[in-house]
Amino acid sequence: MGCIDRQAQSQGQIKLRLTAALLIAAFGWPLSQAAADDYPSKPITLIVPFPAGGGVDAIGRIVGDKLSAALGQPVIIDNRGGAAGVIGTRFTARAAPDSYTLVMATSGTIAIDPNLYVNPGYHTLQDLAPIGLISTTPIVLMAHPSAPEQSLAALIASAKQNPGKLNIGTPPPGTSANLGAELLKSLANINFTIVTYRGTGPLTTDLLGGHVKLGLNVLAPAMSNLKSGTLKALAVLAAKRSSHLPEVPTSAEAGLPGFESGLNYGVLAPIGTPRPIIDRLNAALRAGIDTPDVRARIAADGGDPMPSTPEEYAADIKKEDAKWGTLIRKLGLKVE
Repeated sequence: MGCIDRQAQSQGQIKLRLTAALLIAAFGWPLSQAAADDYPSKPITLIVPFPAGGGVDAIGRIVGDKLSAALGQPVIIDNRGGAAGVIGTRFTARAAPDSYTLVMATSGTIAIDPNLYVNPGYHTLQDLAPIGLISTTPIVLMAHPSAPEQSLAALIASAKQNPGKLNIGTPPPGTSANLGAELLKSLANINFTIVTYRGTGPLTTDLLGGHVKLGLNVLAPAMSNLKSGTLKALAVLAAKRSSHLPEVPTSAEAGLPGFESGLNYGVLAPIGTPRPIIDRLNAALRAGIDTPDVRARIAADGGDPMPSTPEEYAADIKKEDAKWGTLIRKLGLKVE
């Protein structure tokens, strides 16, 4: 009964938000434009749905500083970590669409979590309005130099010859890297053991020590090791090569098209936020990304800038949602 009540409540909230958005579109444009001209008149809260000190928090803080400078009001960072980003994202999805509550997002919080969790409490494009993308950071297939498998093709061949015996380390379940391992299994039709770690740092440490010989990891904690040769990058799980590892092939170039996974960072607002304000926030966000200190911070995270329009961000969310949703349903990975 409780589950049915929550579903009914969620559906009611969705209908109310959609109705509000339609009313704004039909009758509120002049008022919305006037509000945009005066916006913001008070501090803005940027929800970071992860604890302070991590990569999402670092990018959120520097983006918040740029938005504050452009808009003339403080941007207050509110860290609401928990449930792989679900708690803070859900809080924003339920906030009033008054343009004073925004959320930092990753591919995980807006494309993986809504598909992975039975009741996350939000549906991304029904409850949140994309403002714009910030950057993209690819997942990298990497190996200890002593690993027999020194290419993606060799890894696939080894897994086929010895089903279930190959170990590949990843960050926790539900992350882009962890689901990347599931995607690898599905696309290559192979079986191996996924060894999950509490975070990217412990995974990098065990890769360096040779305790696990292969891993799917983000670039930041392993960048210096990959460049020094103490770890080797076998493939970048992206449509194009990383500017930080230009000599490393993409997964398609390495022989497995479609094997792509990464972290795209962006900013969203509650659905129903007036479009003129979305546009103003997008312009401020794009201007902030195009500054040396933001680009340097993105590079330190192993990423590349990826400014976008709200429509381009919505298209990216739809693409990621379809990919991960299909995989999660196919493999029955749903969790309570």
